[in-house]
Amino acid sequence: MVVTRQSVSEDATMAVVVLKPDERFHPLCHACRTPGHGVHSEETRPVRDLDIASARVTLNCTYRKLFCQTCRRVMVEDTGVFEPCSRVTIRLARFAHDLCKVMTVTDVAKHLGLDWKTVKNIDKAFLEKEYGTPNYSGLRILAVDEIAVKKGHRYMTVVLNYETGAVVWMGAERKKETLAKFYALLTPEQRASIQAVAMDMWDNFIEATREALPHAAIVFDLFHVVSSFGKVVDQVRIAEFNKAQARHRAVFKGAKYLLLKNRDSLRKRSERAQLNQLLALNRTISVVYILKDKLKHIWSYMSRTWAAKALREWIALARTLRHHAVNAFCRMLKTHAYGILNHCDFAIHTSVLEGVNNKIKVIKRTAYGFHDIDYFALKVMQAFDPHNVQLFRR
Repeated sequence: MVVTRQSVSEDATMAVVVLKPDERFHPLCHACRTPGHGVHSEETRPVRDLDIASARVTLNCTYRKLFCQTCRRVMVEDTGVFEPCSRVTIRLARFAHDLCKVMTVTDVAKHLGLDWKTVKNIDKAFLEKEYGTPNYSGLRILAVDEIAVKKGHRYMTVVLNYETGAVVWMGAERKKETLAKFYALLTPEQRASIQAVAMDMWDNFIEATREALPHAAIVFDLFHVVSSFGKVVDQVRIAEFNKAQARHRAVFKGAKYLLLKNRDSLRKRSERAQLNQLLALNRTISVVYILKDKLKHIWSYMSRTWAAKALREWIALARTLRHHAVNAFCRMLKTHAYGILNHCDFAIHTSVLEGVNNKIKVIKRTAYGFHDIDYFALKVMQAFDPHNVQLFRR
């Protein structure tokens, strides 16, 4: 392309540059870069370029169309200035994409004076080139979890490379079929190389993993198990509150989070005093509180034998309470004991994924939500690319 004319407005806020093809060279097909020896037609298009100081630059580009012998149809020439169907130059698109790494699409659009949809499509096109065809080789240990993306129980499944911290895949919903789609993308060799998968006790994930990776160890995460038992603790607290005498009920009020917190996290003297009073007042709650701490201790064992013994003792102590919610939790632990004991062989957990989920929520909240799920997944993969760790660190 050669410049034939340029002009600047009197207030120096607008600049127009007229470009035409260099007739000394044959046009190249933008798709296959095969040279064409005949011009089909010419068209002119205004294209936004990077600003020069305070002047907004527009390029009036005349480009040629050629009949490509390789593509067997009329194609736009490769101008080196803009992509076909694009209204911005290649260098402005690259600049917008780089800004989207640290700014929201809306802010980039305002800064550059472009429509937000244009900026989003530019950013998505670059991300698809970089992350649209991910590399699943070298996967050995995975962590699987779900994240809420919209209200009304709308979830996405997140698969993390546990060893590198990279998000390797995201899919809509948290069904068995969702995770099965990811496993179907792997070659038999890649599936065989996966040794363990950390997850919570979600049957859909368990079934999908057992069918696709029958050799892999399923490891249940401490965080989710303790979180589930926290709900049992609160059910016991409510039941004991309803049975308590009127003069003792004040001690139960506001004690929900006191029972769920670790003792070291109780900073206020009044909190510690209320907790001690509640534990001294009610034996059932005292036993449940002890069970909460002993449950965490099971994950500290490195020997399967000792871990299995600790788990049996925990269940035996819990059943002495004869509470329906506690008994149901014991049955659940007994059913899923294999995943708890697998932690002795693979000391992995999804707490890393919990940190990932928190960062994903920040990405979603900063952008005021994502209507394009595919674009959202690409943004997350970009944010957790090990090469971009320093860029996205706050």
